[in-house]
Amino acid sequence: MFGEGESVQGAAGFGPAAGCGPELLDPALAQTVRETGASVGSVYLLSPDTPVLRLAVLAGLPREIAAPWARVPLGDAIPVAEAVRERRLVWVGSQAELTRRYPRAALVLPYHLALAAAPITTGATAWGALVLLWPGSRPAQLSAHERDVVATACDRMGALLQHAPDSGNPVPPGSEPHVPAPPRTPAIEPVEALAAVNFVDRLPEGCCALDLEGRITFLSATAADLVGGSVPDLLGALLWEALPWLDEPVFEDRYRAAVISRQATSFTTLRPPDRGLDFRLYPDASGISVRITPADHTMSAEGPGPGRRESTTMPTRAGSLYDLMHLAATLTEAVSVRDVVELAADQIMPSFGAQGFVVSVTEADRLRVVGYRGYRPEVINRLDLPPFRDPGAPTVRALTTGVPLFFASPHEMAQLNPDIPRLTNRAAWAFLPLIVSGRPVGCCVLSYDRPHPFTPDERAILTSLAGLIAQALDRARLYDAKHQLAHGLQTGLLPATLPTMPGLEVAARYLPAAHGMDIGGDFYDLIRLDDTTVAAAIGDVQGHNVKAAALMGQVRTAVHATAGAPPGEVLARTNRLLTDLDTGLFTSCLYAHLDLAHHRVRLATAGHPPPLLRHPDGHTEILRVLPGLLLGIDPDAEYPTTEIPLPPGAVLALYTDGLVEAPGVDLDDATADLADRLARAPHQPMDTLADALVSHDPQTDPRSDDIALFLLHPQPVGSSCTPVIDQA
Repeated sequence: MFGEGESVQGAAGFGPAAGCGPELLDPALAQTVRETGASVGSVYLLSPDTPVLRLAVLAGLPREIAAPWARVPLGDAIPVAEAVRERRLVWVGSQAELTRRYPRAALVLPYHLALAAAPITTGATAWGALVLLWPGSRPAQLSAHERDVVATACDRMGALLQHAPDSGNPVPPGSEPHVPAPPRTPAIEPVEALAAVNFVDRLPEGCCALDLEGRITFLSATAADLVGGSVPDLLGALLWEALPWLDEPVFEDRYRAAVISRQATSFTTLRPPDRGLDFRLYPDASGISVRITPADHTMSAEGPGPGRRESTTMPTRAGSLYDLMHLAATLTEAVSVRDVVELAADQIMPSFGAQGFVVSVTEADRLRVVGYRGYRPEVINRLDLPPFRDPGAPTVRALTTGVPLFFASPHEMAQLNPDIPRLTNRAAWAFLPLIVSGRPVGCCVLSYDRPHPFTPDERAILTSLAGLIAQALDRARLYDAKHQLAHGLQTGLLPATLPTMPGLEVAARYLPAAHGMDIGGDFYDLIRLDDTTVAAAIGDVQGHNVKAAALMGQVRTAVHATAGAPPGEVLARTNRLLTDLDTGLFTSCLYAHLDLAHHRVRLATAGHPPPLLRHPDGHTEILRVLPGLLLGIDPDAEYPTTEIPLPPGAVLALYTDGLVEAPGVDLDDATADLADRLARAPHQPMDTLADALVSHDPQTDPRSDDIALFLLHPQPVGSSCTPVIDQA
């Protein structure tokens, strides 16, 4: 059993898993849904190459409704991503709690429900997450039994995912979520079936049954008469497609509410020209029973009645409104241009059934592609950078005229540019100009593998979506420009090269935070003192702004000016300088004086994370250097010096806290884990080792802070090594 914030533990057996791929998880998911009483169950798996969760298995919910969450970036502020990032169970007991903690998710799930998301892990490896939904009428907290079931399921799924590659059947997430076969229903004798049909036909109201996808599986004669159709024509059809007057926001909202919340819903609508009908929906895990009765009041085609739209000439699906809301909520979290492209593609492509997506931005007198999906790079290279004077480029025409262009077939496209159908191997296109306050920003292109007639409603929705993308893209381009300037300044303040020292191999790495455009305060330096002695320093200035970067430059200068003095004195002089400057910022720093001739190192620290020492035999220890205060607090602070042996073949690792700090992880445990990884790493060049240490688990631990790493590897005197720097 695990509590919120605890790691998932425990194991138990499930029925045998058949098949390969995501269906391998079907038995575990089915048993979990059954034992917890959940209405919806799903499994997300981490993509092997990007920090993205993909919906792999879905039970109890149509794919269409789940499409906006089929691909979830690991950094998103929604429960499933948080569960994997923080390796803990996330429980949301009510709609009110969902609104408070995850407003973006609540915007497009405005239903009475409860939700649990739990990470699927084995050891240090995160595979994905299990997500369960319940009706909101359930108790506000998970019971101990339910927690045990969820924990057991996660452990079982983790074991299956871990061992699947060994049998030659790895379980990567597919392009579409796998939907398990529905549970078998008990066989009904023909006599019983006929009796049931006769019973329903004798009722004064109409009765209809839908599967979870919304297809009509049963319809009484009375129901067919009320809706103005025939039983043979309606069976097997989607209700809103068979009855176009039901293709409206109110019906789809109530349908979604019934499917997701598993609670009865109702609405009243108009069957043209003037017949009002009451619909009541009763859902369960197998589908929805619908009761249809004449409305008690008269409805007129001239004016809207309760629960119906004002016009029946141009239907607007609730799904389209959800698309708009979900994209608007999603784009509020987009920071960079890449974020905008990825999030927009995630929402728009599945919602509109598109197979291709391209975003271009204005750059001087051309359009430059900044992101795409569904195309080969060589195709994009052929289409990239059309000049504004090119009349045959649909992107240019759409942007310069400000009018969206829709081509329903290759024949229509060939009239403007016959090369595009041949080059792209697509059959329909929508070119949407991205314009902000009358200023062209870029162009968004959707494409389809087959001819696609764009209805007036679809064109209107796509045009609205383009407006949202344009505003987000404009903000993101400004962010990217500031981000590039900030990190250009950051890297400019770090040493471009490090001095070459005979008998010493060094490697340095600096990685900015994964999110945010502020300038970091991490720094490192190597100072050659003479032919056999060298000083190394690493530190972290408080804050992430220009002020912190400027102070970082001053700290580096102060350390350079006093290098060669005893380590404690170097830090004491630097500390006095910082207190005199009175910047209000504190700095951690570790200074090391290496004597390569006598194989010794003297260390002093100002509140910095402890260095690691890997001995020539591979044994690694955390060096407990005598502590000193952070720089900039007390001008009279003293910094004691610790001296230890540094034999040839050893590796001294200096780092900043960004390499070990993570949400929910004890700092001592994280430092011990880093020491363990250093100990287990094979003997290899320092630049290879540095890459391995800074790239540990990037998917489940997106960087929230800058990282600096400095490796020093003394060798026999007489050998010469070139320092390696990488500032990502």
